[in-house]
Amino acid sequence: MTGLQDRLTPEQVDEFGRELDALRQRIVDDLGQEDVDYIHNVIKTQRGLEVAGRALLFAGFFPPAWLAGVGALSLAKVLDNMEIGHNVMHGQYDWTRDPALSSQRFEWDNVAPAENWRHSHNYIHHTYTNILDKDRDIGYGVLRMDPAQKWHPYYLGNPAYAVALAVFFQWGVMLHDLEFDRIVKGERKWSDTTEVVRKMVKKASRQVGKDYLLFPLLTGPLAPLTFAGNATANLVRNLWSFSIIFCGHFPADVESFTEEETENESRGQWYLRQILGSANITGGPLFHVMSGNLSHQIEHHLFPDIPARRYPEIAGEVRALCEKYGLPYNTGPLHKQLWSVAKKLVKLALPWNGAPREGATVERDQELRAA
Repeated sequence: MTGLQDRLTPEQVDEFGRELDALRQRIVDDLGQEDVDYIHNVIKTQRGLEVAGRALLFAGFFPPAWLAGVGALSLAKVLDNMEIGHNVMHGQYDWTRDPALSSQRFEWDNVAPAENWRHSHNYIHHTYTNILDKDRDIGYGVLRMDPAQKWHPYYLGNPAYAVALAVFFQWGVMLHDLEFDRIVKGERKWSDTTEVVRKMVKKASRQVGKDYLLFPLLTGPLAPLTFAGNATANLVRNLWSFSIIFCGHFPADVESFTEEETENESRGQWYLRQILGSANITGGPLFHVMSGNLSHQIEHHLFPDIPARRYPEIAGEVRALCEKYGLPYNTGPLHKQLWSVAKKLVKLALPWNGAPREGATVERDQELRAA
């Protein structure tokens, strides 16, 4: 794989950065009421779907009503997670000064506490995107997603771990903030997690109580059906979120980097790393909305604090810039990207598929693997 420094000349990197800065500034200068109306309409739609879903489950004894209720609630949870929660907590609407759209105040319908997520995702992942030993989203501390990760027999279960993570994705995101792998390796103490765990327990208790106690009990004798409906909606949201996120980060040809490669990187080099370390998913307008526009993961990594609804309109310009500078623009339909991820999960489960890069030391603790 070609290193960052070998892609473009320093002059080209600087010019590339200036062109992307200009594109970003043009969008920032154009933000206004249409963006505010858009997110408010999405929130209104999400709330309407949730109310409709909850109401239909009161008639869950009638199979079509149960299915419709689960469908509406699933859509509500997907919208809340992807197009609303993820994007609002990125600060994409902080410029509105609307308390309801404040990245620091917003809390989503998810067991992962927003404050914990903002640190692990907004700061760590988006600052150190795809840097080995720095970006903990590479494999989420569970999977082998890069050949530079030293192989261990534990990784033979790579595909099974991925399926489990997809099914319980919101819980995986929550536990990700615990950094259990670092605790096992002695890099972090349990005492360091007290506040993080407190927030986890508080948020998870509220979510479990809402979905699996309060709303089922409100439907009286239909409680088991409501319980099953809520569990199904959470499962749909988990599988969808996992698919979109993994297709944006781990298809074939998405690159990772060492700390040495990214030391003292310029703005242009940071942009370059975002493009080489991301992938898009093609689809129609509704697909993009339901993905939180993370189907434009390249544009999101370039401009994480710009309202995601703007990504489709700038995607063509970003792709043209990539062509101008001879850079790859990784994109494809969902099934293609998902299949690429699946093949990588299987391939990297095996010991003979690995080519550790100089300076890369990503590995799981041996005691954890033997457990």
